[in-house]
Amino acid sequence: MAVTTERPRFAAERTRARVPRRVRDEQPIGLPIRRTNPTWEKAFQRRLVVSDAVLLAATLLGTQSVWLGIDATPEYVSTTLPLSVPYSALTVALFVLWMLFLKVFGTRSPRVIGSGFAEYSRVGGASFRLFGLVAIVALLLQFAPARGFILTAFPVGVLLLIVSRWAWRQWLRRQRRLGRYLIRVLLVGAPSSVEHLHEEFTRRKYLGFEIVGACLPQRAMRDSTEIPVDRLGSFEDVGSVARRERVHAVALAGSEELPPEAVRRIGWRLESTGVDLMVAPAITEVAGTRIHTRPVGGLPLMYVDSPSYDGGKKIAKSVLDFGLAWIAIILTSPLMIGTAIGVKLTSPGPVLFRQQRIGLNGKAFEVLKFRSMRIGADAELADLLREQGTADKPLFKVENDPRITRFGAFIRKYSLDELPQFFNVVKGEMSIVGPRPQRAEEVALYDNAAGRRLLVKPGITGLWQVSGRSDLSWEDTVRLDLYYAENWSLLDDFVILLWTVKTVLQSQGAR
Repeated sequence: MAVTTERPRFAAERTRARVPRRVRDEQPIGLPIRRTNPTWEKAFQRRLVVSDAVLLAATLLGTQSVWLGIDATPEYVSTTLPLSVPYSALTVALFVLWMLFLKVFGTRSPRVIGSGFAEYSRVGGASFRLFGLVAIVALLLQFAPARGFILTAFPVGVLLLIVSRWAWRQWLRRQRRLGRYLIRVLLVGAPSSVEHLHEEFTRRKYLGFEIVGACLPQRAMRDSTEIPVDRLGSFEDVGSVARRERVHAVALAGSEELPPEAVRRIGWRLESTGVDLMVAPAITEVAGTRIHTRPVGGLPLMYVDSPSYDGGKKIAKSVLDFGLAWIAIILTSPLMIGTAIGVKLTSPGPVLFRQQRIGLNGKAFEVLKFRSMRIGADAELADLLREQGTADKPLFKVENDPRITRFGAFIRKYSLDELPQFFNVVKGEMSIVGPRPQRAEEVALYDNAAGRRLLVKPGITGLWQVSGRSDLSWEDTVRLDLYYAENWSLLDDFVILLWTVKTVLQSQGAR
């Protein structure tokens, strides 16, 4: 009897016949994508649409009523075209275009929702493009009433949109602290890389990443190395684990055991699931504004700009510091007078406390503060540090410091003791925003990394203050100060100033 063999009709069937059983459990490449995006994203996006629509409608109607009147209907809206259109129709058209631009330029994309600056910049960018187009059209048609929308609706609308997104971001953060509105993430990489990425995600809980587990190399599945998450499989199991655990994103941690071919295959396995693929580069603590990508022959190269310590940005910062410091001195002068009287009446000794600190490029200067401790407090510091076992730490901080006076504790709570430092800023010795100024004895204990803090002027406030300066470890203080020193920008300074106001009003100053 003749034996006949039946050839598979399709190439996909021939491939499937040869692959191992475990890989056959993966879905074939090329099936229609079934998204597994978080169910809360669409509902949250709808809320953004509604709030955007309400704010833009109010802005545009308000602009029309101020400049033109609600019922204004001119004979012609243009001096070049014979058109007769009610201004209200133009208001509606601008509303529709503004909502469309916000959508087209991804201001409500799940990848920027709640991210802060990236979301705000997209809102501003979309609005700027729209009104740039409006300005060009108005110029060509010689449509004078458009100036009212450009001068009023544009800045007011952008401000309201950003404030709205900020409010929604705060609401989202509160929900995430309660365990809601989370993004389920699967980590992939070597144990050390997975541990590092887990630490970074855990430190930034407000991002809403919920780590479900990790996929490791085959050898790591057999060893006893401890990692902070469950081992759910190897690199070959990423697709099936992602579907089984219903993850929303897979994060690839840098690893020598993840060569380009392995990354491609992981991407293929995720192709039919709709799961986002995130690649975590080996570089950390680098601001996004310093990172640029450029495709070269199909290879996405990442460029990292060197930190900027000189040039126009530095000059602009110095000029801004000088102006803001004088404004602050004038506005807070009654408060400084009251604080000085309080210090003088509540404890013997001088009103101001002067101490040598190390500033830009290691240059010493005399910092000014309202005195918050008893006389001779400096002489007691060494003994107090030895008693609590931190004499060898470059952060001279005494827990429950007995040297602080009762009134000193009050002015420290609200950061009133630091108001005289605005005079240090006027003299050019300090900046309003910068790393924490430290004593010479502390600087003497610096390693090479910590020494980079001296590449910028010390500040009255900074990331170290708004992040809970009295509760930070030395390592966290260095990390924050180095991040600021290498990534600072005027926009970041403005944000830190806003955080400082919030911190002071909430009575979270030094303790």
